[in-house]
Amino acid sequence: MTTIASQEPLAQTQRPGKPLAVGAIGARTLLVGLMVVTLLPFVTMLSAALAKSGTYPVGLQWPADPQWGNFVEAFQSAHMDALLMSSSIIALCVVPVSVLIGTMAGFGIAKLVPKGSKFVYLLFVLGLTLPFEGIITPLYYEVRAMGLLNTKFAIILPLIGLYMPFSVYWMRAHFVNVPAEMSEAAQIDGATVWQQFWLVQVPLARPAILSLAILQFLWTWNQFLLPIVLVEIPLERTMAGALGAFQGQWGTNIPLLCAGSLIILAPTVILFLIFQKQFVAALLQGAVKG
Repeated sequence: MTTIASQEPLAQTQRPGKPLAVGAIGARTLLVGLMVVTLLPFVTMLSAALAKSGTYPVGLQWPADPQWGNFVEAFQSAHMDALLMSSSIIALCVVPVSVLIGTMAGFGIAKLVPKGSKFVYLLFVLGLTLPFEGIITPLYYEVRAMGLLNTKFAIILPLIGLYMPFSVYWMRAHFVNVPAEMSEAAQIDGATVWQQFWLVQVPLARPAILSLAILQFLWTWNQFLLPIVLVEIPLERTMAGALGAFQGQWGTNIPLLCAGSLIILAPTVILFLIFQKQFVAALLQGAVKG
């Protein structure tokens, strides 16, 4: 009896372990499957980019003689050096300004709560529902009336405004979850609202700010529609926007087109790999705070 009684709790403690193990294997299998599905198009593009220039690669097939020179030819043909400079200037103008204004507005709506703040917040949320395609026509006429067509400001200024709803929404979600005791303690120490923002709230918001900056950089770098419509000079566009002109010139040369596309994607992939820990940390922080 003693032996049987001692074995029953042991068996009961071992039973729950099996579903967990099966669940872990299933989760890992699903993640591996998703990773394969995600990476397969990039591997296909790489194999096509290494094919002989002027040929038509068929499916996923690694070439017997990889033509790595296609990347050099695509870089030179599309003037990637000038496009890199143009994209960098646009991103460096859009991201800091948009993040700064979005952070200040999110702090004001969440912590200062002025009159009409809920209505203003609802307007920003409404802005999240507006697609770029739906406002591109009035935006074109507005930019033309300002005399900014075919300049970098035709891309920079609209992007700052178009990113603002998400920026305010993102930063407000962070500041709402910061305990009010932090600001109250700073007030007791004699800190002004401006000092509370810069010395207390901004350091706590670094993960959210960094994640917002990464997202906006990726969106700016990959922006295609606005540069195509508002700027006729390809070298004044973003790299993704200039892909349209590159495609028109080399659309029949699939290896060069794939090589150019991979060159355009490379900076965003490298940036995400460098800051992936901070980005995931900010997402998990928001998930925990709810």
